[in-house]
Amino acid sequence: MFLTIPPYALAAILVRPAGVAASYRVAVAWARLTTSLCRLICGLDFRIEGQENVPTVPGVVLMKHSSAYETIVQMLLFPAQCWVLKRELMWAPFFGWALAALDPIAIDRKAGSSAVSQVIEQGRQQLARGRWVMVFPEGTRMPAGETRRYGVSGALLAQQAGVMVVPVAHNAGDFWPRRGLRKRPGTVVFRIGPPIDPAGRDPREFNDDVQRWIEAQVAALRPPRG
Repeated sequence: MFLTIPPYALAAILVRPAGVAASYRVAVAWARLTTSLCRLICGLDFRIEGQENVPTVPGVVLMKHSSAYETIVQMLLFPAQCWVLKRELMWAPFFGWALAALDPIAIDRKAGSSAVSQVIEQGRQQLARGRWVMVFPEGTRMPAGETRRYGVSGALLAQQAGVMVVPVAHNAGDFWPRRGLRKRPGTVVFRIGPPIDPAGRDPREFNDDVQRWIEAQVAALRPPRG
């Protein structure tokens, strides 16, 4: 599967003069191929619940982060997207070059409040261009069944931009662990929650409410342990 990255990365770079949308279409094609290979080779598939909850206008998505799988499938859940990600990913050969062509919000996770300001400023620009802003509020992949307090940048962005937050829970970490190459066959469920309006809410309290919803759904989706 990783062998598919260089040719698609080069394609995304080569079409970049035609615009970000052209590069993004290449990325979506790669995501479709990769998920198909996961299904054929590893027996790993996915199912989407709550697709009807996706608004017709762009907003901010707050998604659970526990594996690499959701970073691929997310491209198939929402229309044109801009991802908030750690800047170190941009340094990887081929993969990072393709990311740069997709115009992400690449932050220094050690930058604290300046990184939050960057997400808000650049996120508002991306929303104005009609792109969804995708945020993993835990900031890093968490082991299955674990979490930590969500970062508030996504909630602040949504509030200041006047857009809705769409929470997404899933159980990908139970099938594609954050470390190791072995994948467990099965069906990952991506549950899209109803959009939530942050207007007039305390950002931290709002963020905590979103975290409680996501983590409760993740717990409900986890496969039973024998």
